[in-house]
Amino acid sequence: MEVPSDPTPDRPEQPPSAQPPSEHPPSEHPPSKQPASPQPPPGPTPPRAADAPASGPRPADDASPTPASPLARLNSLLPQGPWRSPLRGPWLTSVFGVVLLVGIPVLFLTGLLSYAAYNPNLSPVNDKTPGKGLLGFYLFSWPTHPYWLYRVDQGVHVTLGIVLVPVLLAKLWSVVPKLFTLPPVRSPAHALDRLSLLLLVGGGIFEFVTGVLNVQLDYLFPGSFYPLHFYGAWVFFGAVAAHVALRLPRTVRALRSRDFRAELRTPTSRTVPEAEDDSGLVSTHPAAPTMSRRGALGMVGLGSVALFVVTAGQSIGGPLRETALLAPHGRDPGTGPNGFPINKTAALAHIRPQDVGEGWRLVVHGAGNGHRVSLTLDELRAMARHGSALPIACVEGWSTSDQHWEGVRLADLAALVGHPTDPPGVFVESAQLSGSFRAVALRANQVRDPRSLLALRVNGAELSHDHGYPARIIVPNAPGVMNTKWVRQLTFGATTFGARA
Repeated sequence: MEVPSDPTPDRPEQPPSAQPPSEHPPSEHPPSKQPASPQPPPGPTPPRAADAPASGPRPADDASPTPASPLARLNSLLPQGPWRSPLRGPWLTSVFGVVLLVGIPVLFLTGLLSYAAYNPNLSPVNDKTPGKGLLGFYLFSWPTHPYWLYRVDQGVHVTLGIVLVPVLLAKLWSVVPKLFTLPPVRSPAHALDRLSLLLLVGGGIFEFVTGVLNVQLDYLFPGSFYPLHFYGAWVFFGAVAAHVALRLPRTVRALRSRDFRAELRTPTSRTVPEAEDDSGLVSTHPAAPTMSRRGALGMVGLGSVALFVVTAGQSIGGPLRETALLAPHGRDPGTGPNGFPINKTAALAHIRPQDVGEGWRLVVHGAGNGHRVSLTLDELRAMARHGSALPIACVEGWSTSDQHWEGVRLADLAALVGHPTDPPGVFVESAQLSGSFRAVALRANQVRDPRSLLALRVNGAELSHDHGYPARIIVPNAPGVMNTKWVRQLTFGATTFGARA
């Protein structure tokens, strides 16, 4: 049996006179009766580690640690620092992604329909995105039936957009490590992937922020809301489509990797990180969990429910209208027959007393036939009057219940200027001297609908100044801004300014 080698490093040989005395006298045997180790054959003694030149490698036990550089220490700390949540991983990211995958196409579709409701191809005054080109391929003549379509469409668009805000923020939180991976670009293919991610994240934030600001009537962004939101929607949805095409197989695999119901039953004490993979989402140094995945999903869901409660009432109405804390403020309509929401007050529209006072006249033209009629308010009141029960619905997402309007049919006014049957569209001008939608063009189908009125009264009372006194347009299924207030001129057969005889 061999004697185990001494774990301590060899020491240089010493001359016989310098050898340390043995623990046992020469006559005594050592306690261990093991055979002596075989001696090396005669000849030169091979060099040992201690005999190696000073410049050669040193034994591990003799190595002293080299102080790490500040950059090395920083790099060693980064993976353990801001991205240590044990909840992050492909599964949780995929759950949030699936919710957005359902919601974002609905937002995109309802947004496209909302734009079509303005009949932008009819007239430049209706079109706030004149450079849209091929992006307007889907536009069609907006119908008047059903009369509630625009109200529902825009209500869903705005409410769903606000409800998805917590989900979007949670999705961004779950992938934030990917946004700071180094190096930022590793190959041309990786560069394209990073570009699509930039468009996806940037486009999503831009669309949601501009939408929320528009709902609050806070136009802090440069330029008009309409083109910014319209073009941004196409960029964002294109990025979403590219992202889905690239990530859908991985998302499906991630969703199948864990049981959703089991995760909903897993408490914080049994929450463990997902298995490491090449996604870059799972922390290499996860911290102890302070919340379960069930808790994370519940927190996001509760946030969405809370936003629904404080938003949906502005579109649904009824008791929920009292909880619509995110509805636009500073537009108190008061009480009584005119006590329903408004967007732009007479003061904000710079309507002067002389514009709607005793000298007000409604001028009606027939484009191309030379007909012209000027009517006082009393003469309008003397004409055959009809009623319509229609809501007001605005792009900001708020709407009213059906209001009972009373006035003169647009078709009857068209008959005064040479269009007794099949009247054409009409160009409507307001006493408002500047601002968007002070004039609009309505299609023939809108003029011919018997519910389309030049309204003089609402809910049994005269229009208030903020609701458009002395006369305003009411058309079924039209955006609120198309229901022009403080009307002063109608030109049948025209679609823009200056079309007369």
